[in-house]
Amino acid sequence: MSAVKLNIPAQGQKITIQNGKLQVPDQPIVPFIEGDGTGPDIWRASVRVLDAAVNKAYKGKRKIQWLEVYAGQKSNDLFQTWLPDETVQACREYLVSIKGPLTTPIGGGIRSLNVALRQLMDLYVCLRPVRWFKGVPSPVKAPEKVDMVIFRENTEDLYSGIEFEQGTDDNKKFMELLKANFPKHYSKIRFPASSGIGLKNISLEGTERLFRSAVQYAIDNKRKSVTIVHKGNILKYTEGSFRGWSYALAEREFADQVYTWEQWERTKASKGEKAANAEQDAAKQAGKVIVKDAIADITLQQVLTRSDEFDVIATMNLNGDYLSDALAAQVGGIGIAPGGNINYMTGHAVFEATHGTAPKYADLDKVNPGSVILSGEMMLRYMGWLEAADAILGAMDKTIAQKTVTYDFARLMDGATEVKCSEFGDILIRNL
Repeated sequence: MSAVKLNIPAQGQKITIQNGKLQVPDQPIVPFIEGDGTGPDIWRASVRVLDAAVNKAYKGKRKIQWLEVYAGQKSNDLFQTWLPDETVQACREYLVSIKGPLTTPIGGGIRSLNVALRQLMDLYVCLRPVRWFKGVPSPVKAPEKVDMVIFRENTEDLYSGIEFEQGTDDNKKFMELLKANFPKHYSKIRFPASSGIGLKNISLEGTERLFRSAVQYAIDNKRKSVTIVHKGNILKYTEGSFRGWSYALAEREFADQVYTWEQWERTKASKGEKAANAEQDAAKQAGKVIVKDAIADITLQQVLTRSDEFDVIATMNLNGDYLSDALAAQVGGIGIAPGGNINYMTGHAVFEATHGTAPKYADLDKVNPGSVILSGEMMLRYMGWLEAADAILGAMDKTIAQKTVTYDFARLMDGATEVKCSEFGDILIRNL
């Protein structure tokens, strides 16, 4: 195996964290993984837009010093490893990084490089803002009503990967243990001899740190509500506990800043529904964040039919996966959907494209770079470089409104001009 050598920029400095607040120098070193498949095309366009936005906003006083690190197919080709230790260490050392889409190796070993990075660095929040840019083709009548931020727990649930494959010795041992010690649960398995088994784990600690981040985000960004999305009516001791622990934390740690549906229920029981409604209305008038909950399957319906009733959403890993992609489809698809994986306690963050590698379009300069560009916008905002972040959003609005777009949007828009991936970056830079 070849040693992985990283070319550390001589001019840059590390981002640090003190007392829970990022300390960002004027020339921060930011690791990047360009990604596989269409990743190189997308990254070349995206990095030019990010650099131009920073230069435009700060007149040359600030500049990102980019550090290439490796993962995925390119890493395996160069170093015979899909995820080098040096890459994980660099992301840890420099705190904030960004990546394109990665190939997941087929066969044994790493289940997903994206999940591996999140697990290794304990990036417990998957942050997915979802908003519509004017003119983007949408399958719904009122996409402008979609303006949500999803906090998806990133390290637990079925994604922790505790599985026993049907027919293996481990599966047989687990079934024997279950049958001997938990016969009531064993009896619920319809075909035990031919079943694969997966375990779902939801912890108090994992729930609380995720939900605390969601509520604090809502307060800091003057959002109106946080909705706990769960399937607690069926999975009472995992998803139901997520709901209960979240409500308890909201009332315990944010009592002066939130009003919960649990409070509403208690007031209704003691004083009647009219009094409960009056209490909630007073909380809204005072600018308090309303904390409420919704069953996961109902949520997937209601984000279509009454999307303006959702603001910040806090949910578990699998629910968040379904929900974030379903919402992305309402505002243009995952080709333009950004994402970030964050540990708010340590400051570590990896921002990333949310789509796949699309290898059939590799090196064709064709695909939409919007997901990585908007993930870069999220990164700049996380760093506190708000002027550069705002410039990117403004340019994206203007460019799409001009109907100069890549093929994925052009084929769905009347009167659109189709441009290449690199040309879309050029136009964004002109529109900053």
